[in-house]
Amino acid sequence: MKRRFFCATATLVASFGFATAAAAQTKWDFATAYGPGNFHSKNNELFVKDVDAATGGKLKITPHFGASLFKMPEIKRAVQTGNAQMGEFFLVSFQNESQIFGVDGLPFLVGSYDDAFKLYQAQKPALQKLLDKQGQVLLYSVAWPPQGIYTKKPVNSVADLKGMKWRVYSPTTARIGELIGAQPVTVQEAELAQALATGVVDGLITSSATGADNKLFENLKYYYNVQAWIPKNAVTVSKKAFAALGKAEQDALLKAAAAAEERGWKESKEVDAKSIAALKQGGMSIETGSAQLKSDLAKVGETVVKEWTEKAGADGKAILDAYKAAK
Repeated sequence: MKRRFFCATATLVASFGFATAAAAQTKWDFATAYGPGNFHSKNNELFVKDVDAATGGKLKITPHFGASLFKMPEIKRAVQTGNAQMGEFFLVSFQNESQIFGVDGLPFLVGSYDDAFKLYQAQKPALQKLLDKQGQVLLYSVAWPPQGIYTKKPVNSVADLKGMKWRVYSPTTARIGELIGAQPVTVQEAELAQALATGVVDGLITSSATGADNKLFENLKYYYNVQAWIPKNAVTVSKKAFAALGKAEQDALLKAAAAAEERGWKESKEVDAKSIAALKQGGMSIETGSAQLKSDLAKVGETVVKEWTEKAGADGKAILDAYKAAK
């Protein structure tokens, strides 16, 4: 009798322990728009594993790749509303919300990864403040490889781009399309291959990584490595979800985020070289661009930067001034 009572009590205590452990575990959804093979996604996956290990499994983050949870334009809003605890989004796509989001998409403002990181440091205080107002905490931001021009036909000057069906992904790329006389067409990355195959677009500016990931060499012939700008993705967490964590879990999350940012920037440089090699292997002609093309693009860039500065006001000027001081 006593033995049966002891066993029953032990079972009850064990069950209570398991229930407590389960209740102590926090589960988050992490919405991303890129496939699992993309270098951003691989970096995010390592971040998730680092958080799991550092918190002893107390914080479980499930990444949802390939826009499987929310489409790319919906992810940022999903984090703001709490429909996803975490999300990754392309900063420049939200320039219409605030010019602050678009600074790293300004043409020919930076000429290297080092410059791009300095621009990020100049942008970061204003970016954190803006995201905080929107109920988000910036965890980390990682650069894409430099942006180049993809076309079906040879391009020697901006005049050769006139009339082209030009894929855009941000207000800046749309404005560039207007300035060069192209026909801007908004297409998200997940729909890019189909848009090219069906003739919806026949030219675009994007990174070497996007070109390799989507096998753009199957529909386009030329890649002009003009290094127009170096944009970034941002990974954010709901401020409410972050505040609900214990101090130890918050610290672990931020430490893993810092490691992800450092790792991601390093990986971006390596991916650029690998992606250009993949484009060449796929049959694409890799060009640096003629002097005329570069001169024409520089003039377009000057116009875009001037317009952005006027719209961005004092906050935008402060970012550019801080960036210039850091160079």
